[in-house]
Amino acid sequence: MSNAQSQNNGAPAAAAASTQQKPFQTKLVLLGEAAVGKSSVVLRFVSNEFQENKEPTIGAAFLTQKCRLDSAVIKFEIWDTAGQERFHSLAPMYYRNAQASAVIYDITKASSFEKAKSWVKELQRQANPNIVIALVGNKLDLVAETGSGKAASTKTDEDDEEADDDDDENGTVTAEGQSTNSARAVPKDEAKAYADEAGLLFFETSAKTGEGVVELFTEVAKKIPIDQIVANQQRNAAANGNGQGAGASRTGVNAGRVDIGANQNNPTRDACNC
Repeated sequence: MSNAQSQNNGAPAAAAASTQQKPFQTKLVLLGEAAVGKSSVVLRFVSNEFQENKEPTIGAAFLTQKCRLDSAVIKFEIWDTAGQERFHSLAPMYYRNAQASAVIYDITKASSFEKAKSWVKELQRQANPNIVIALVGNKLDLVAETGSGKAASTKTDEDDEEADDDDDENGTVTAEGQSTNSARAVPKDEAKAYADEAGLLFFETSAKTGEGVVELFTEVAKKIPIDQIVANQQRNAAANGNGQGAGASRTGVNAGRVDIGANQNNPTRDACNC
């Protein structure tokens, strides 16, 4: 086999290796009601930070972060959209052509879960047919905090009179006089069942502690159809190449021809393009 043939055979392999090493740019949009913690979740993922009093997003914010998998590197281009209703009409501009979306709700606020369902329906109806959608229940730390209070109160009640057990059945009361069972408004089983029925990924996260945030974006990255993206890129590149080649071919054919009547039709026109 000649050296030229060896080089030609090695070219596709080298090109494939180069493609695998380059990050795959993936557009991801965050959707959800206002104050559910969308910006806090993405800030935890991108910068590993949490801001207790974060200003509401106006319009949308743009951030990027890479997620390294065993076989590829996904570069998320993240659009964090505002949750206020007056910005709803702008959402299609951000989820158009998105490969992934995280629809976030507050597990302590039932209305935010209903809004999340509305966003899911809109994405399934209007967004990319192959979009990867993750349903995310945020603010898990609030439930954990009340759960710890409940455990402590229960331990104390063990030494109290037996009549106190009736109160435990109806929800333990903390020192602040609030029932610990009232913190979670969206049962995990209910949300998980909805996600399974709708074909969604499902996670519960805490932007404050970081719990579940990295897992969320990692699992979304694993679901991105990388092979399909590569095939589309190669198909588009081939189409562009063929178009340019055809244009160059036509130019080459016309380059050898002289239009004798051109100057007769426009006798006073100069050669400059101004």
